[in-house]
Amino acid sequence: MDDFKTLVTYSRKNAMRRLVRCLFAENILDRSALSFSADGSEATYPLKNARAQLFFSQITLAPADTLINDGDVVLLTDEGVRQVIHSHQDLLDVLRDSFDFEPSDEGVAGLKSDMENSLMNDAHARRHRQQWNARLAQAAKSHGLASLTDYLRRHTSTKDAAILLDQWGSLEGHPYYPTWKSRPGLSDAEVEQLSPEFNVQVPLRIAALRADMAKSESMPHVTSYHSWFASNFPAQWAQWTAALNAKGLDENQWLPLPIHAWHLQAYVLKTFAAEIEAGILITEGPDLQTLPTMSYRTMMPVLDETAPLIKLPIAVWMTSELRSLQAKSIHMGPRISTVITKILAAENGFDQRLEIFPEEIGVRYRNAITQDDAPGRHLSVVYRASRAAFERNDDCLPITVASLFTRLPGGRPLFTDLIERDGVRADARGVEDWFRQYAAVVTRPVVAIYLMYGIGLEAHQQNTMVLFAPDGTARSLLIRDFGDGRTYAPLLEERGYTLQPHVQPGILPTVFVEDIEPVRMFVLDAAFLTHLHEIALWLTREYGLEDTRLWRVLREETEAAFEAVRERVAAPLWEAERQAFIQAPWPTRSLLRMHLSQYSNYRLQHTLTNPLASV
Repeated sequence: MDDFKTLVTYSRKNAMRRLVRCLFAENILDRSALSFSADGSEATYPLKNARAQLFFSQITLAPADTLINDGDVVLLTDEGVRQVIHSHQDLLDVLRDSFDFEPSDEGVAGLKSDMENSLMNDAHARRHRQQWNARLAQAAKSHGLASLTDYLRRHTSTKDAAILLDQWGSLEGHPYYPTWKSRPGLSDAEVEQLSPEFNVQVPLRIAALRADMAKSESMPHVTSYHSWFASNFPAQWAQWTAALNAKGLDENQWLPLPIHAWHLQAYVLKTFAAEIEAGILITEGPDLQTLPTMSYRTMMPVLDETAPLIKLPIAVWMTSELRSLQAKSIHMGPRISTVITKILAAENGFDQRLEIFPEEIGVRYRNAITQDDAPGRHLSVVYRASRAAFERNDDCLPITVASLFTRLPGGRPLFTDLIERDGVRADARGVEDWFRQYAAVVTRPVVAIYLMYGIGLEAHQQNTMVLFAPDGTARSLLIRDFGDGRTYAPLLEERGYTLQPHVQPGILPTVFVEDIEPVRMFVLDAAFLTHLHEIALWLTREYGLEDTRLWRVLREETEAAFEAVRERVAAPLWEAERQAFIQAPWPTRSLLRMHLSQYSNYRLQHTLTNPLASV
């Protein structure tokens, strides 16, 4: 077993790799100034206002302006000094004057601190991962199996297999974010007690919120929150009502409200002390054991029966904001779920390639007297139905996309376990065939529901499960998280559907009327750039494939997805969108620039060269 120092060294290199990728992707460092060696494996970058340059000893330029740095980063001066840069702190100091803008001292210090926190959390997670992988490998071996997915299929329920892989896959994080594991404000012990990558369970307190102080939204089939909760969580309902009745209270005047255990102690008891004192919120109640999923604050109840997933606010700083659950998400999740459910019924699930976790009900605190929406974002809940997703009879295993990149006990990514069903290393043709099927499964429903209905599915690595057949091939998509989903109303209304927007001052709307661009950006960024492009990148590197082969496959499958709906879409729209997906630069959020600017603007974007345009 590696010692912790070795793991920290690995995580530090990982952080440097991410930082280099992001700096050039966002053109904070001018990509065009890189000078590559003849074989394309080394590069130099001249520093502004300095008689020096950076030398990258092993760097690769992949499609979509993706720079992968696997070697040393060396500072070379005109005086002949050669200094290897080992940390992101030193790299930022060397490069800062070469940025295309002037970040503040506070912005740079904040990035350094969050990256340090992130990589230390990463190293701790990898230390835990060694023991966890050893246990998984032994469990599979004890049943005579070499394949992790085979072991899970045969010896656990679909639900348990899916959630185990979701927690186990919570390691790599967003590919374009250099503070992927940052949890400032939490101790090492708290990180290990609360984070999915440590395979933990976290209790939720079932508190009671006075019904007249709550706002809720639900799908049409949920006619009573009380009866819905009682049928999904019968033991907790019985305990909750008994506790209220023991206080002489009528349960019909109250709503059950799950609160994350850490959030309760660290935030709610202090912040909502006045509400507790006034008898609006009762924090005593039964507990419900849950497994935190990859999103950290979406929890899977630990119950024999398949229960809804529970999404909660938790006052932890992640991606530089407290993870709240806003009124917009409470109301839009059930509304969009209702519309998509109807569309899936009408379209036969787009050839049975798309399923969702519908957001059946959301509840939030809103003081009936002050009508203030702000406090409720830290006292709220959304429930996602999961029974249809997890109680399956088609032998498909749902795997969260980010888990596909996570390394198996033997050191190779999980996707190799799906591709190499015969235990033999796949050849280029086998990998290409697997990816072609995978790309079809993603592009067909995502493009169809966007072009025909104006609905943007945020099909990124964390929100998306892919259902895999026993032969390891992709069969369909399983999408979650609709509270911030984006929709272009004119297309939806042309098909006879309406979606009532949630309008709130200062909050970006999610139903657009004037321009489809924000919805398109949502789709391209999530499904294409951070998902399909990343799969193509990892497959190409793992199997040593020709540089652009898989992007040619992705282009062919994207074109096929457009062709499949051509007769049902107005020609001008079809042509314009095809151009945007296949030729025009792809837009994405400027996450690193936002961080360096201390989030003074949450809407910064940049574009990357479309990897489908020239293949």
